[in-house]
Amino acid sequence: MRHTGVITRVMQAFGFFLLTLTMATAAGAANGSVLKPPAGASVAIIVFEDLECPACARVAPQLKGASEVYKVPLVVHDIPNPAHPWAYDATVTARYVEQKYGRAMSDPFREYIFQNQPQITKGNLRSYIDRFTASHKIELPMILDPQGKIAADIQKEVDLARAVQLEVTPTIFVVATNQWQEVKDKDRPLLYTIVDKIKREAPAPAAAKTSKGKTKKK
Repeated sequence: MRHTGVITRVMQAFGFFLLTLTMATAAGAANGSVLKPPAGASVAIIVFEDLECPACARVAPQLKGASEVYKVPLVVHDIPNPAHPWAYDATVTARYVEQKYGRAMSDPFREYIFQNQPQITKGNLRSYIDRFTASHKIELPMILDPQGKIAADIQKEVDLARAVQLEVTPTIFVVATNQWQEVKDKDRPLLYTIVDKIKREAPAPAAAKTSKGKTKKK
């Protein structure tokens, strides 16, 4: 897949960002105060992930399960590590699939990539993508981001990662409008307990406004 100069600049910026994190000493815990649930939700699970990250692949089923059990949205922020040869191409593909076909298609694509992660290389990534698109009867162009719009979206993810003081992928948060908690490695067995606790303590989501300016209860 061909990338534009915009993508190159994003990768260079993110590479510098990761280098800064690596050079920093004990920067402390990540800061989830800037994170909020999506509109209409009182609680959300938020993950910063890299499609080539083995730890991200291992935790993905647990995050999906907690999201389904507690009926809270799972929000994915893509942070493809420049040190991973094919992570960026896979991310661009996942985002294109989401924009074109929605999360009903992009979520299975992400799961597929995670499941096949050990066998994927930069050289054979496109063949895996082609197998997925053929089996799901969808089509992708050879050039997915000719105008650099997806690259610009990934730059926004980089900026957000910087704001939350990201140090590693996956970084996981459970957030409400009134509180947040990072789910560290040692806390992952307690993920369901954390979601349950924050959901019980979260205020109801704000009512949505109708076209006439009145409020509408969810």
